Amino acid sequence: MAATPITKPVSLGPIPTESPKIDEHVDYKNLPCPIPYEEIHREALMSLKPDVFEGARFDYNKALSPKFFLSHSVSMGPMEVPSQSPETLKIPTSNYEFGANYVDPQLMLIGRISHEGRLSARLKYDLLDDLTLKGNGQLTSEPHMSHAMGTLDYKGADYRAQFQFGGGALLGANYIQSVTPNLSLGGELFYAGQHRKSGVGYAARYSNDKMVATGQVASTGMVALSYVQKASEKVSLATEFMYNYLSRDVTASVGYDAILRQARVRGKIDSNGCATAFLEERLSPGLGFLISAELDHWKKDYKFGFGMNVGE
Repeated sequence: MAATPITKPVSLGPIPTESPKIDEHVDYKNLPCPIPYEEIHREALMSLKPDVFEGARFDYNKALSPKFFLSHSVSMGPMEVPSQSPETLKIPTSNYEFGANYVDPQLMLIGRISHEGRLSARLKYDLLDDLTLKGNGQLTSEPHMSHAMGTLDYKGADYRAQFQFGGGALLGANYIQSVTPNLSLGGELFYAGQHRKSGVGYAARYSNDKMVATGQVASTGMVALSYVQKASEKVSLATEFMYNYLSRDVTASVGYDAILRQARVRGKIDSNGCATAFLEERLSPGLGFLISAELDHWKKDYKFGFGMNVGE
């Protein structure tokens, strides 16, 4: 009788196992509240629009209480005046401003008056938990330079709405809505009764932990695109593209914003050949030093300024 052959089991090797996919479900009923429509470019503006100045500046702040403090500001430097010459015409000027400030979690009042009698004021008051009144105005002896504007800002769970009103029969409204956790879309409309002009605009903003991208277009001809890349927690790189399809004007800019241990450095350069740098350094608690520089090679206009900040 023939023996039955013994067969060896065939090794199939390890059976591959698939890790279960994580279901990234988006709760569209619990989206974050977007930033205000007027601030969608704020990260790019911090890098590309530093507060440059020319000449010398000295600012002193004195706290009288935790909520109330006074300020004194002195500046000396040239001022640009209109001229038919292609080169910039400047005349030496000086200015002093006295300020009073009241800052509270519910109410903020800021006032400034210059030695020439120009008065400016800002107001922010929380009428309700979700409704805020904002206002700003200026009074001056110069013709057609006085103005006032008010804004009602309503903050919803995943949207914001604003209504604006001002002098010259100026009316405006905007709305921005979160459509995903990272993307928000909005629109605006305005009417200037004094000039009999009206317009509409649209905007989109996408942001996460590493970048912010925004786009805005308006019937006035403006197209604005900006992108900010956060290289680290303290370093950001920004770029901006501005185009007006009515006048055909176009400008592109790149800039940076670096926060160091005791200083902050910002700068930019644009397609018109204008380079800007701005340094804020904290020498000690309550004492700061400023350096500002702007080189406009196209207009042959060069600006340099330095300043001091005293007080918190």
